[in-house]
Amino acid sequence: MAARGRSTSGMRGLAAVPSYVVMQPTTLCNLDCAYCYLPFRSADRRMPVAVAEAVAASVNPWAAADRFSVVWHGGEPLAAGREHLGALLAPFAPDVEHHVQTNATLIDDAWCAFFVEHGMRVSVSVDGPRERNGDRVSRAGRPAYDRIVRGVATLRRHGLPFSALAVVSRPEPGLATELYEYFLDLGCDVLGINIEETEGVNTRDNVWDAAEVTAFWAELVAAWRRAPSIHLREVEWSLRYAAAVLDGTADGLLPRRLDPIPTVGYDGSVTVLSPELAGFTDARYGDFSSGNVLAAPLAEILRGAAGTPWVGEFLAGVEACRSTCPYFGFCGGGHAANRYFELGRFDGTETEHCRNSKIRLLEGVLEHARDHESPAA
Repeated sequence: MAARGRSTSGMRGLAAVPSYVVMQPTTLCNLDCAYCYLPFRSADRRMPVAVAEAVAASVNPWAAADRFSVVWHGGEPLAAGREHLGALLAPFAPDVEHHVQTNATLIDDAWCAFFVEHGMRVSVSVDGPRERNGDRVSRAGRPAYDRIVRGVATLRRHGLPFSALAVVSRPEPGLATELYEYFLDLGCDVLGINIEETEGVNTRDNVWDAAEVTAFWAELVAAWRRAPSIHLREVEWSLRYAAAVLDGTADGLLPRRLDPIPTVGYDGSVTVLSPELAGFTDARYGDFSSGNVLAAPLAEILRGAAGTPWVGEFLAGVEACRSTCPYFGFCGGGHAANRYFELGRFDGTETEHCRNSKIRLLEGVLEHARDHESPAA
């Protein structure tokens, strides 16, 4: 059983207005996770308020016209401190939604009050039960799990809803069920599952047996269907796509232009399409940035971002995927950073990330559907 088929309509360049902006308030992280991609997580390079003011000048009109989010992410945003993070938030209009991706180890009552004051939505990084968090350690190499769950307990005590993001380093039988049941008990309302990626400074291999990864996703669907009280990011998108294929509307799911997803680094540099590229340099591609908000407005940078040499190469790769891959309508051509860190360039096509988190995800969802089809009347 397969819900596949090449898209017949190409995507032309980047959208002028993104759906959200990623902001890096500091490069510092108080943890030293083994699979982290960030190159400068031991250095405390904080974003000047002038950078936030420059970004807000473009974001505020976008938010006035439509729903818009700013995501504070990478290193550990709370390591910037409440006073500084509050100063970075101040230039944004009240209708801008703020999200923070955090390891939760610093969350206390004062941070919860901060989240409420600023209407900030929280997503916690945790990889499941204690024994699944061996890669999440402090700079001294000590397990971070107790501090993470203490932070989560504080969120719950204050009645604050939160999302969760888990990294799976080794898909194996039984893990998906274990994870889903754990996050049901944890109390999150949205769950994202990432199979570990080879990118940035993380050079660990991410090649897994196709059948095992497909079975992992199928098992996750089964666990979710038994108690569908969490929004399961990957599964819900897969089901939406499969339904669109069946009713003939799949071509309308992907945008006509790619979301540029700009990441604004601590210094104001703007990297489009993949936050994981920020902070890296390459002899061929340079520093991957398309400009700096201290020198030009973010809106202007995004209008010209498709002219960044590596971006043009990536767009050629997207078109190659569209014309050759039966899964293109589902994934839209994959992520720029995965191409670069796995293939060394941007105009390649299939990556291990594609296989693990797109192709086998969809096949797992469809395998579950096939195995649970109602018998013919």
